[in-house]
Amino acid sequence: MFLRKFEQGELRALLACSGGIENTNYFVATDAGSHVLTLFERLADEELPFYLHLMQHLAGQGIPVPDPLPDREGRILHRLKGKPAAIVSRLHGRSELKPSVAHCSTVGAVLARMHLAGKDYHRYQPNLRGFLWWSETAPLVMPYLDDGQRALLTREMDCQKRIAASDDYAALPRGPIHGDLFRDNVLFEGERITGVLDFYFAGCDTWLYDIGVCLNDWCVDLDSGQGNAAREATFLSAYEAVRPLQPAERGLLLAMRRAAALRFWLSRLRDLHLPRPAAVLKAHDPRQFEQVLRHCTSDADAIL
Repeated sequence: MFLRKFEQGELRALLACSGGIENTNYFVATDAGSHVLTLFERLADEELPFYLHLMQHLAGQGIPVPDPLPDREGRILHRLKGKPAAIVSRLHGRSELKPSVAHCSTVGAVLARMHLAGKDYHRYQPNLRGFLWWSETAPLVMPYLDDGQRALLTREMDCQKRIAASDDYAALPRGPIHGDLFRDNVLFEGERITGVLDFYFAGCDTWLYDIGVCLNDWCVDLDSGQGNAAREATFLSAYEAVRPLQPAERGLLLAMRRAAALRFWLSRLRDLHLPRPAAVLKAHDPRQFEQVLRHCTSDADAIL
């Protein structure tokens, strides 16, 4: 039996988790405690050590992340039912889907702590949902878009290509990023963060892009995609209390928010129109990030 090599005693309960779109997860209860078992539906075996060892590294530095459970031989990556698999500690708390200013402040501070804690992480893997992936995905989803959406996507791809070639972009500080730090990937008890989940979009990229991902979810109205100025200011202030932004980062903050909105618009379009078979999966509505991108581009036009 799979669990026996972890020396966790007898299996007491196994419950499938709903809501994932990339992996299949189960809550596992044993004599020794509670864990989460993940079967990876899309990720290859060679990609997974980066994610799992990053979680282990961050947990060792006091960041509240799921800590991979090693087996008797110290391995944290396994195979189950022909798929890569891992079992990690289960963190308790609940997601805050309607965050307050105080929640946004806490997330900003924890994100900065994560960035600094990852500076000495020795493994490298690029952000696999970065510009190269956007360039491959955009032509695939174009046939499903209307004229206005195609125009928006074409303009933004051209803009991001110019930004990526700029000296200011090259000067941005980089390191491991979470890449997917949405409301449902953070657990709270009150206003205290008890868990940062789902590192399976992590990679090495600009820390500013990671900030953009968070701002586009934690600090916007999900129905309209419009930013909330109070939450944005509080998030950034809390982040900078731990790691102040450099001048180049301040200048490209809006551009990286646009990059983050583009990435999730593309991925949700692909999941909706070109789904891949997997268990317990649910596609999200791409219109949310189309709206965020439109608001961000409107803000850029106003600045210009």
